Order: sequence, then C-alpha cells, then structure tokens
Amino acid sequence: MSVALAGQAPVTFEIKSASLPVVALLLKSPDLGQLETELEARFGDIPDFFDHDPLVIDLSPLQAEHTEAAIDFGALNTLLRARRLSPMAVCGGSAGQMAAAAEAGLAATPEPVLPRRRAPETTAPEREPAEPAQAAPQPAPVAAHQELPSALVIDRPVRSGQQIYARGRDLVVLAMVNPGAEVIADGHIHVYAPLRGRAIAGARGDTSARIFALDMQPELISIAGVYRTTETPLAPEVWRRPAQIHLASGDDGDKLIVTAITG
Repeated sequence: MSVALAGQAPVTFEIKSASLPVVALLLKSPDLGQLETELEARFGDIPDFFDHDPLVIDLSPLQAEHTEAAIDFGALNTLLRARRLSPMAVCGGSAGQMAAAAEAGLAATPEPVLPRRRAPETTAPEREPAEPAQAAPQPAPVAAHQELPSALVIDRPVRSGQQIYARGRDLVVLAMVNPGAEVIADGHIHVYAPLRGRAIAGARGDTSARIFALDMQPELISIAGVYRTTETPLAPEVWRRPAQIHLASGDDGDKLIVTAITG
C-alpha cells in the first residue's frame, strides 16, 4: 500500500536551473600589463562599450605555452571591472590556476561553446581583394547569436569626433560618415553615403556581421575584432565604390573580404 505524503514548498525562495548570456574573455597571455594596454587600445575610446556584462575567463589558450603561469586574479578582476565587466567564473585552466581562481572568489565552469566562424561564401566573385587582417583582443559571446531588434537609423551626417553605437542591433546611416567619426554596431552597418571614418561591425563578437557602403573610403574597418586600417589600402576595384565587407576564416587566419557591389 502506497501512501502519498503532502510536501511543503518553501515560501521565500525557489531554485531552478538558468541559462544566461555571458561574455567570454579568451586569455592568451598571463601578462596583465599587456592585456591592459591592448584593452585600452581597443576600447579606450568606447568607455561604455560594456554594461557590467557577466564574464567567464577562459584560460584554455594559455595551456599550450603557459600551463603553469601564475595569474593574479585579484588584479585581473580589478582590471576587468574597470572596463565595466563583471568576472564570475573561470574555465580551461590548470589545476593550480583553477585553485588560484577559486581563492579569488571565481567559480569553476565548463568551457563555453563559442560561435563558429562562418565559412566563406561560395557565391562570392573569384576576384576578391582579400588581405590578412590583424586580430585585436576581443571578448567572444558565449550565448548563441540572437535575432537583433530593429536597426538604429541615423539620417544626419556623422561628424569628425562623433561616435554612434547601435547596441544590440544593426546601424543604418543615411548620410556621410566623415573622417574622424566612428560608427559601431553589434550587428551589420549600412552606410548609404560615403564612409570616410571608422566602421566597427559585430562589435560583441558576431562573426556574421557585415559592413555595407555606397562609397567605401574608410579609415578603419573591423568585424568581430578583426580589423584593418588605411595602412593596408583597399583595392581599386572597391575604393570609392559601392562595396561590402565580411569576415572569413582560413588556414592562414581571419581575413576581411571586401567585395564590390554591382548590379
């Protein structure tokens, strides 16, 4: 004979599993001084780029050459919080590194599943001006890419010294982006006028983001942290012409592919 016993649920709390969007910082060097310098170079002119985002510190890139490197997690925590990031967990480290992280109050977590690089499109023209690009330190999102809300539309010129940031969505600019101006989006960037300033798409790691312009003359272009400047000039086929830019990965690293828009 079975007997059903009445249960008593807590009145003040309930515990459930949860899945949260977090940012992952892939730490490639234990040199925190160099990390601070490169974060300043990448995000120094965008002080509100992060909004106290929860962060996982991924130590797996260190394991090839710095398996036993000592990491000052207290200093690292301070450095990241100064950038409006909120470290909460660590993964991928050696036993000693994970123990040091635990002492600093950081939880151990399984390695995150990062978005895969999108393969180059097979429909692209055979002649594409593609050159190796430099990879800047870029925290990569752990959560799968979600559909972005409606685009931010700017219908006035973006003047030198101005910065426009479309957080969590695409950016559409209907007027000129002047030299010295900067347009940033977590999604795509569309400029229906001359692009003469800096354009940063996929700012939070979306590798599928693209940059479109009717007159491509940028000072700097960047997608998901991979960038190139005017030191590497664009090919004549796309310079001052309608063009689009996307990111592709190959055996020789990440590249920004610049393709003329025809038709």
